[in-house]
Amino acid sequence: MKDHSMKETTSAVIRRPQRTLTPAEHEIVWSTALLNLHGGLIMGIIDPVPNLSPMSEDEGAWVRAQVWPRFLTEIDDKYPFGFWRWSMCERGTCWNCLSRRCDLCVHRQEGGPHVDGNVEWVHNARGRCVAKLLIRSDDAPCVWWCRCPCPKDGPLASEPETPPTSADTAGRPDGGAERGSRRVEGACEPADEAQDTLF
Repeated sequence: MKDHSMKETTSAVIRRPQRTLTPAEHEIVWSTALLNLHGGLIMGIIDPVPNLSPMSEDEGAWVRAQVWPRFLTEIDDKYPFGFWRWSMCERGTCWNCLSRRCDLCVHRQEGGPHVDGNVEWVHNARGRCVAKLLIRSDDAPCVWWCRCPCPKDGPLASEPETPPTSADTAGRPDGGAERGSRRVEGACEPADEAQDTLF
């Protein structure tokens, strides 16, 4: 019964606010190793939006530095804003929408979100999974819907004039605009002007 209600809940797009990175955060993204940057883009954790937490960012940083085992911090430190910190429902904008190719939005292609079953995992100091941690008390699915305001189904406001070439989509999320390749204008505008200067 619960699985059936979860499918009904995720049949419509779950709209969550899109994050706009500050100039300082933008520099953090650009200083990331290219392989990790691409991994972060694929997972939607380049611009994550944290849920409310009783712990401040400084307190969280202390816990990561003093309590987390080394295997967690080694992976977490490789990504702009961490790797282990984000639940599915905290993920941000997909890599296609960040490149202004909303016609290729991950959730347009897949027809829906990745459902994480409302479950996160607790690991011991050696990295072994020891328990399930239910993170939502309201029975809402912990899902990632790309946070771009573009529609996830049906027609877009306008289609791109030219398809992307390998030079447009290779490398960094801005398509290498500052490195000599052409940036393709996409089907939707970013959430605000600051987002436009970001990617």
